[in-house]
Amino acid sequence: MRGCLKLESDHLDQITLVRSWPKVHRSVQLNPTPHPLNRRTFLASASAAALVTALRAAVPNASAGRAPRILLRSSWQIVNIGDIAHTPGVLALIEKYLPSAEVRLWASADLSEEVMAMEHRRFPQLQIVKGTIGANGKASNPALADALAWTDFLLHGSGPSLVAAKDVAAFAKHVGKPYGVYGITHGSFLSAGDDRAVMDGARFIFFRDEPSLKLARTQSIKSPLLDFAPDGAFACDLANDSAADAFLAAHDLVPGQFLCCIPRLRYTPYWLIRNTPKDEKRHAHNEAKKVADHAPLLAAINVVVRETKLKILLCPEDKTQMAVGKEMLYDRLPADVKSRVIWREKFWLTDEALSTYRRSAGLFGHEMHSPIMSIGQGIPAIVCRWAEQTSKGDMWRTIGLGDWLFDLDQPEQAQRVAEAVLALAKDPATARAKATRARVVVERYQRDTMAVLARALT
Repeated sequence: MRGCLKLESDHLDQITLVRSWPKVHRSVQLNPTPHPLNRRTFLASASAAALVTALRAAVPNASAGRAPRILLRSSWQIVNIGDIAHTPGVLALIEKYLPSAEVRLWASADLSEEVMAMEHRRFPQLQIVKGTIGANGKASNPALADALAWTDFLLHGSGPSLVAAKDVAAFAKHVGKPYGVYGITHGSFLSAGDDRAVMDGARFIFFRDEPSLKLARTQSIKSPLLDFAPDGAFACDLANDSAADAFLAAHDLVPGQFLCCIPRLRYTPYWLIRNTPKDEKRHAHNEAKKVADHAPLLAAINVVVRETKLKILLCPEDKTQMAVGKEMLYDRLPADVKSRVIWREKFWLTDEALSTYRRSAGLFGHEMHSPIMSIGQGIPAIVCRWAEQTSKGDMWRTIGLGDWLFDLDQPEQAQRVAEAVLALAKDPATARAKATRARVVVERYQRDTMAVLARALT
């Protein structure tokens, strides 16, 4: 075996993880002294067979012989297919690595019937509850009260911050059961001021990008384990093949013969899709930056269409981006290029989007979670970022895709986007192999971090 995981203690805060990857032996205590960050930290790899054995051996010991019970606090919003993807991704990881565990989803209030139906097609037995815990410690409805009494462990899913910090704090105070955090960004403008006490009490906190992890390690957070875990959306495996095939047929798109491109503005104009006031400052910033921000994508589209046989599909990750794609990309294309560019004018859900990405030669653009889902399926994905999008893009470096990550605030990097997209288009086999290598790295982290969750359940 190239590596193994030994669970050597009955207590989470005393676990020693022993690794050899590759041919380098490591023994790392939880909550260690901060160490240099790279892909060979103690969560870098382990034998799949050994890990699955350890996981399945640990699970039956939980809660006096019955299956362990996990309440997943996730599902932040439904206007973005990437935010939707967090939930089925983590559910898929639990299903794969903790097959004996029972899971219920504690979702946010705006989870729609349409999205729930999509999730139930993949997880037909999933029970979903909503609601809050009041100041008196009582749940706002009987279904949530039952879930709180039923669960052994609360798992906060992936997100741009500790999104449900108030719910987790109420759970810790009034329910008193253990909890952990899986794959978040920390320290951005989205982080709340009341995160610290919740983090201190967590059995583990996994951050989805190394800048967040570095920051947390400077803050003396008391949780016994702080480390890296890929965003849960990497494991999302939803599919709606019939819808994807119908769309491709209607627009003369051939599998493997098109690239997906996703535009966006610096700040999502939520005032266009929610009943919220218009943020004039953010709107003005978007307007000032949008032409320059989309220039690298326009250049990439032009060169790919003119130098290869591939087509381009302009598609959205959130409900505002169909209009952005038309204004900033489609309407600005020269006639010879526009004839081979398809503009998707209607929003889609995560399952149809992911089925479409699977049929593409790759993806590029300004978003993060469509690339995450693509790499999770071995599909090449180039990411363009800027300062307003938090540090989550840094995960591309951690999984070996640093040269597919471009900071558009740096002019020299913006100028290299078209070259990178063209290289992907001209050599799809090499690009696929690169995406597959990144996927393997992600899967090693997933196995290791799910082993920690399994241990917490015992």
